[in-house]
Amino acid sequence: MFEEVYKIVKKIPKGKVLTYGQIAKMLGIKDARKVGFALHANKSSDIPCHRVVNKDGGLAKSFAFGGIEEQQIRLEAEGVIFQQNGLVDLEKYLYTESR
Repeated sequence: MFEEVYKIVKKIPKGKVLTYGQIAKMLGIKDARKVGFALHANKSSDIPCHRVVNKDGGLAKSFAFGGIEEQQIRLEAEGVIFQQNGLVDLEKYLYTESR
């Protein structure tokens, strides 16, 4: 299953995000935490894990490549602007053509 998660995540373009739940739905599973487990286990910098956020647009508290701050830095470098509440605006940045 991990490889399937990685295939989906690789398709997310710069400046866009998907949620854990969306990826789980694409895989036909109901547990979005399994997507998180896969991303946390990833060791490849070729997979843009930073482009996956929670259902509210929040960042991963245990982002595998340097913590929540690093995830925000990477998204901002791609043009994602965070709202005042610290969330990604999913209406603006959600990637909808991922399969």
